[in-house]
Amino acid sequence: MKRKFNFSIAVDGSSASGKSTGSSYIARTFNFNLLSSGKLYRYLAFKIINNKYKYNNKFIKKISKSITIKKLNKIELYQPDVTKLASSIAQKKYVRNYLKKFQIDFIKHNNKVIIEGRDIASKIMPNADLKIFFKCSLNEKAKRRLKEFKKLNSSINLKEVKKALKLRDFHDKNRKESPLLFTKGAVLVDTTKLNLTQMRVKLKNLVKKEINKKKYGSL
Repeated sequence: MKRKFNFSIAVDGSSASGKSTGSSYIARTFNFNLLSSGKLYRYLAFKIINNKYKYNNKFIKKISKSITIKKLNKIELYQPDVTKLASSIAQKKYVRNYLKKFQIDFIKHNNKVIIEGRDIASKIMPNADLKIFFKCSLNEKAKRRLKEFKKLNSSINLKEVKKALKLRDFHDKNRKESPLLFTKGAVLVDTTKLNLTQMRVKLKNLVKKEINKKKYGSL
């Protein structure tokens, strides 16, 4: 019987750094099971808003247990109010603990996994086979995010986007619970001057190299 090949990839990075786009590409190219931890917090936020912004430990526990990948992909989770609340509840330790369990179960039930977020290499998968950290300049991130908002017919301008991203980055790096960190052994991918094709080539070569290293050892 052929032995299953296990491989795990932990992806971290700030908002609009390219981590979600890059993770999706890796998952499609190498047939990995993908989980965006940010969607977990957004899903909770969505449920809290539907509950008239009322929530406690019991409510979070109940919703956390009901989450499925199908539900995460079915609902539109990128409305401004959901984004704002998701960022707020992500700072609460008990919320992170409930969602950590979901992520650990996801890893246990899949042999090839990639999880992207902000504390994946530091808290969720510290022993991942490959750790990738995405970074990008604030100016470039703001331009990318503005394009996304324009598709939604948003009236927000570049200055406002830049201000929001700068604030989000500050909170992510300085929050008490699971701050965004560049962990030891992580591979830095700076997407500031990379177009989509260049980023894909870089990621494909990186992942292919690490998979071969695990399969066949270092040459």
